Amino acid sequence: MVKKGKFSEPSLLILISLAETNRHGYAIMEDIQQTYAIQLGPGTLYGAISRLEKAGYIRVIESEERKKPYTLTKAGSEHLTQQIEELQKITTLGSKRLGLL
Repeated sequence: MVKKGKFSEPSLLILISLAETNRHGYAIMEDIQQTYAIQLGPGTLYGAISRLEKAGYIRVIESEERKKPYTLTKAGSEHLTQQIEELQKITTLGSKRLGLL
């Protein structure tokens, strides 16, 4: 079950990947690997995808292909926005305390 508050790192990375474009599971995994140099295993990836679907943050879209592409829902976009804003507050505070700002 995905909590409406915090997300695990894989869930957050999946939402960020889908914010750019619709992707199937393997394409999400490749995007995360290329962008962040983080390798998600299939169990981690598809477990997070399943939780995100159940929460209504992503959904499968119709496709003629065997692979199921996912898209970010409006609720998913709103939640990702909230998560990014929270992360920005945390990093700003951390930067201030380190004397970087």
